[in-house]
Amino acid sequence: MEAAGLAMLGLVIIGLIATGLPAFAVLIGVSVAFAALGVATGSLPFRLLTALPSRIAGLMETDLLQALPLYVLMGALLDRLPLADILFRAGAAALSHSGAAPLLSALGVGAMLAPMNGSVGASAATLSRVLQPRLAARGVPPGQSLSVVCVASTLGVVVPPSLVLILLGDTMLRAHTEAINATGIMARVINTQDVFRGALVPAGLFVFACAGLAWWTGREAAAREDTGERLGLRGWSVAIVAPLFILGLLGGVVAGYLYAVEAAATGALALAVSGVLTRTLRGDVLGVVLRETMAVTGALFALFVAATTFTLVFRAFGSDRLLAEAIAAMPGTATEIAVAVLGLIGLCALVLDAFEIILVIVPVVMPPVLIQVPDAVCMAVLTLLVLQTSFLVPPFGYGVMMVRNRIGQHVALRDLVSGLAPYLCAQLLVVIAVVALPQLTHVVGVDSERAAISRRLTPDEVRRQLESLSPISEPPD
Repeated sequence: MEAAGLAMLGLVIIGLIATGLPAFAVLIGVSVAFAALGVATGSLPFRLLTALPSRIAGLMETDLLQALPLYVLMGALLDRLPLADILFRAGAAALSHSGAAPLLSALGVGAMLAPMNGSVGASAATLSRVLQPRLAARGVPPGQSLSVVCVASTLGVVVPPSLVLILLGDTMLRAHTEAINATGIMARVINTQDVFRGALVPAGLFVFACAGLAWWTGREAAAREDTGERLGLRGWSVAIVAPLFILGLLGGVVAGYLYAVEAAATGALALAVSGVLTRTLRGDVLGVVLRETMAVTGALFALFVAATTFTLVFRAFGSDRLLAEAIAAMPGTATEIAVAVLGLIGLCALVLDAFEIILVIVPVVMPPVLIQVPDAVCMAVLTLLVLQTSFLVPPFGYGVMMVRNRIGQHVALRDLVSGLAPYLCAQLLVVIAVVALPQLTHVVGVDSERAAISRRLTPDEVRRQLESLSPISEPPD
């Protein structure tokens, strides 16, 4: 019954596409059905399933998850407060001598706010509402403006310290721990801070490439003044102080001076205080913000519980060993194995969002991959880059669909493809550069040799090592 887990995984993906049900409902339904089937056929001991409550309790005790509702709250506040609008108008005014000012300003707003929004969906909601009308008013073609908004909405996937990076860092810590235990080789286990620092250089390369493309594509456009009201002294003050504050928070987290929870709490408090002082956060608006925060947070925690249930049943069937043997038996070098698995993750990202990938796919495929592939930090960063690339693939990329749904404006597929093509090429070049030069993920952070598994194991060694472990302990009698 080792193949039952792989059947579970396939059924989950099909269920998500075919039914449109929430991910947690599909995961729970599939897990319960296969668990009942396993118990009924005798291939799954019932006592093993009683480990689920302790696994969920252990998950909820993770301090890092305290940042989750705070990031969601920041995203809801940003969607209701005028900060994004002020920053865009200030950036466009400061660069008004160039025809590319609207595009550059939109990317700058995305680079600053997307890491604070918490998710691609939240970024798409805020930036679509704010940037698209402003770009249209300045004469930016629909395909070009939609493409820039899509790119800006996905920058939070790779620019630390977003919620996506936090969750992936925690998941990679667990996967790397399992891989090190399986090999028995002494190595330093990576943590979320390592993923933050590893993503800095690739994220910076992509942001600078996007800025260069935005300038090149918009340089010949005629510079146009904003038709809206001018910012005034208060607006310019916000436009100057806010970026410094945001960069200070993000820099403090990446440098290790602040925990992600502390930075998220500080950012949420600052947004709330600014909303009260500017009278944009009234009682009715605050009620909407809190309801949205509770709803999204509840859905995410439900997804955590469902993913924990799924991985428990998956491993109880022994499908993790089957998958590890399959990866160990793959021909090619460690780099070729990594590219193959990343390609699979990229395909999954066309139908799943970032949280589903991180909580369902990564815990299943990454431990056996890290047994074969030496650099865990590089694999984490490549996973982020591949996710972002998939989110930008038209017309089915998650980021593209979210933005198109939000703006409610028809844009021809040809215009959308031509607008996104330069940014996708830049993204692929960054991915290729990281694959060819893994050192790019260690310019800031730990040495790759300190967080590496030094050699590739044979399939027989993988089986022996995995069988010697007990990733799911049976409860005592």
